[in-house]
Amino acid sequence: MQQARQRATLLAMTARVLTGVLSAATLILAGPAVAQSDGAPAAFEPPAHESPWPDLATGQTPQERAASYHHGPEMQRGMSARDMLADRRRLDAALAGLAQHRRGQVDAYVLVAALDSDPVFAREAREAGRVLSRRYNAEGRTLVLAGPDGQDDSLPQGSISSLTIALAHLAEVMDPAEDVLVLFTTSHGAQLGLAYHDGDNGYGILSPQRLRSILAELGLERRILIINACYSGVFVPHLQGDDTAIATAAAHNRSSFGCAPDNDWTYFGDALVNRELRQPQTFTQAVRAAQVHIVGLELADNLVPSLPQLSIGQNVAGWLNQLEARMPTTATEPVGRPAVAD
Repeated sequence: MQQARQRATLLAMTARVLTGVLSAATLILAGPAVAQSDGAPAAFEPPAHESPWPDLATGQTPQERAASYHHGPEMQRGMSARDMLADRRRLDAALAGLAQHRRGQVDAYVLVAALDSDPVFAREAREAGRVLSRRYNAEGRTLVLAGPDGQDDSLPQGSISSLTIALAHLAEVMDPAEDVLVLFTTSHGAQLGLAYHDGDNGYGILSPQRLRSILAELGLERRILIINACYSGVFVPHLQGDDTAIATAAAHNRSSFGCAPDNDWTYFGDALVNRELRQPQTFTQAVRAAQVHIVGLELADNLVPSLPQLSIGQNVAGWLNQLEARMPTTATEPVGRPAVAD
């Protein structure tokens, strides 16, 4: 889901990290500023990406610097103290409102996170929360982390820290032996992992290694993971397991598409969430249908195929069948504008 300039700079970032010459002067992850939506209050305008991407790596050798990204580095700089307090209060209130698990029943807890302030991700996250909550009967058990989308700024911000805190809280209100985590993330990405990028104030990389360690620490083994970003296939070998269903927007070495800031959906989000997961079909059927839809879009736009990935663990059917037996039997209509090429 990269614009041409973004794809080039993300590839450059990975190459520079692996050769140990990462430079804050040469890395910019995001594209141009976004025009405000007609009639939208200025307070709802997403922050623009204008400053160069800072050097987040540590270590003396190229190998040490590359490995430092496995820990999921995150940097906040110049943020308003009042804004930070307001956001923490929104997060605390959202966490406090989540329902406790119900003994003897497989419940889904839905967590959606937009990790980049480009508003396409915030729009996608908001609707993904609604779709996944309806599909998995997770009303009262759904949390969406996303910044302003041009019309609304009422949610807790998506960041590596807020995502980690939310996962830790979910582990306390869930029964990991019965319940299921449904995690959807949407952002730009690199072969290092998911990019957290909030205007010129927040930066980070959520690596596959870091996400794996968080989920392992919290005992969140029953999980549906939907990871929407370029190169998101890098997460599959680190997170696949007997109780994991994982779908990614791209292979480990491919870009995905449709993340132009004024879009309502990316290609992957539109195909899988906005279309197929609204239908009364299995998760596997939905992903396979979305893959076919995406191939058609990419061929029509003469793009290098993104090759979305799917991995289903051998124990998943046992609990996923119970969840999907309670799915709505009627479909809902897609909303927003169909995804278009960057």
